[in-house]
Amino acid sequence: MTRFWEDTPLDRLDRAQWEQLCDGCGKCCIHKLEDEETGELLATNVACRLLDGRTGLCSNYKHRRAYVSECVRLTPANVHGIDWLPSTCAYRLRANDEPLPDWHHLNSGDREAVHRAGQSVRGWTISEDVAGDLEHHLVDRDL
Repeated sequence: MTRFWEDTPLDRLDRAQWEQLCDGCGKCCIHKLEDEETGELLATNVACRLLDGRTGLCSNYKHRRAYVSECVRLTPANVHGIDWLPSTCAYRLRANDEPLPDWHHLNSGDREAVHRAGQSVRGWTISEDVAGDLEHHLVDRDL
């Protein structure tokens, strides 16, 4: 089996390979606030209305943009300029020529490894539909 995620440039991945890079952490689906003084991004426990908090996955991935117009579609062309991607994001790591973590399903062969490693949003988010003011939902978690 070829390990495309290690040596194929992002812009040469086919659509299926690109989608396989996602580790399913759900961190890109949580709301973040920017500190006005420092510019630092701060995590909240508030997730997009489509994120399933039990699985950590989008409940309607294929049609997500029809329901959440601000949902960003990551591409090889825009991934370099998106500063809010989590530090563990495979797209971000590969864009910076860094290796994927051992828990990533492409390395471990296990889609649950991201959750066991504590690298997903599974179990600690609430929907934006019930959250209210984001300032009341800040969490001490790395993005």
